[in-house]
Amino acid sequence: MPPAGMMRKAAFWACLAMFTGQIVLVLMPNLSAFEPFFKVDLIVDELSKVVLFCVGLVSATSLLSGEYIIKDEYQKFNFMNLLLIALAGMNGVIMVKDVFSLYVFLEITAVASFILISLGRDMGGLEAAFKYLILSAIASVIMLSSISLLLLLSGDTSFAGINAAIMTSPHSHLIMFAMGLFVCGLFIKGGLMPFHGWLPYAYSAAPAPVSILLAGIVTKTAGIYSLIRIMTLVFAFNDPIKYVLLFVGAASIILGAFAAMGQSDFKRMLAYSSISQMGYIVIGLGCGTMLGIFGAVFHLLNHAVFKTLLFVNAAAVESQAGTRDMDKMSGLAEKMPITGVTSLIAVLSTAGIPPLSGFWSKFIIILALWLSGHYFYSVIAVIASVITLAYMLSMQRRVFWGKTGPAFAKVKEAGFLLVLPAVILAAITVVIGLIFPFVINMFIQLPDLIGG
Repeated sequence: MPPAGMMRKAAFWACLAMFTGQIVLVLMPNLSAFEPFFKVDLIVDELSKVVLFCVGLVSATSLLSGEYIIKDEYQKFNFMNLLLIALAGMNGVIMVKDVFSLYVFLEITAVASFILISLGRDMGGLEAAFKYLILSAIASVIMLSSISLLLLLSGDTSFAGINAAIMTSPHSHLIMFAMGLFVCGLFIKGGLMPFHGWLPYAYSAAPAPVSILLAGIVTKTAGIYSLIRIMTLVFAFNDPIKYVLLFVGAASIILGAFAAMGQSDFKRMLAYSSISQMGYIVIGLGCGTMLGIFGAVFHLLNHAVFKTLLFVNAAAVESQAGTRDMDKMSGLAEKMPITGVTSLIAVLSTAGIPPLSGFWSKFIIILALWLSGHYFYSVIAVIASVITLAYMLSMQRRVFWGKTGPAFAKVKEAGFLLVLPAVILAAITVVIGLIFPFVINMFIQLPDLIGG
């Protein structure tokens, strides 16, 4: 094997070891033994661990799919390097304790994402990356303006310092304006409606392994996790902020679901579905209660798992059938049984069908909305779940069920590097759903979840 080939193989195994090591470390019961090696002041609470686990899991899945799908060795090597940069950015976002460092790591993640989206150098990918670049730049300007105001008002950029200033003058119009700017920036980063313009293009035009990474964890870390962290540790849950979160969450849930119904492109439909599902996280956060926050974090975990699974299956279908047009497909479950079964599990979890994991997080969010008096939003969440079930089953029927068309007579199951992650992700969805009712009281401490 030539030196370049050896280097690429070494890079693959090094990346896989790093992603797997992150998963293992997060699952360890006590990380205090590693404290002497890390002198930087970082947040590593239960919320951080949940998202760090998701980052490791989705990054490993993206790496394996890239190894299978990307044929050009040079492009594959670039993909792995950019994946590591994105990992560094996301881990930084998760663990920092001040808003400026949060902004810096958000930009690191965004820059890696721009290049990853355009990795294939096709016109669709370049256009999608440009749209993401423009809207992300707008979000960056908005967030930097907010940070400048918050520094002016509090004399500090740390979460604790800004929170103290807000508590001192909770009704200051300037503070409210700065908070609103920062939240709007995170809405753009998370692709929530009406700030979603870049997301369907990025998810559908990016190479399949990049779509897995973007949909599985990048937008959740950059937008949704950052929003949860900022709202729980920095900004107070005052009524105006809660109303904004509830409205944006509800708009994303409903409009994303209806937009998904009208799509024939497999990945584009999943992109709009992602907007809808992230709306559930935001609407749970908008309750401002511990139960709502817990439901939001739990749905973030579940969405990272089942949406990654759906994009893995979309990658498998595209690589084997040669198309993403669902109207041209039929009966692929006969040729790709593992992909068909794991897709059905992800579909049912997305729609919130018991006993899969997606049911429990949606149930907790709806319960939190009802108990906090937001009856209208709880009804919206239930109705949207029915709509989700409708368009997801429509996708399953068009792609996997029915008689196999003659154009797909020679299609076979995807390779091991796509099937293995799909099986693992489906198993996680089923196991979490089955054991959650029995273990919740044993290990869940809501105040610890957000560092309270």
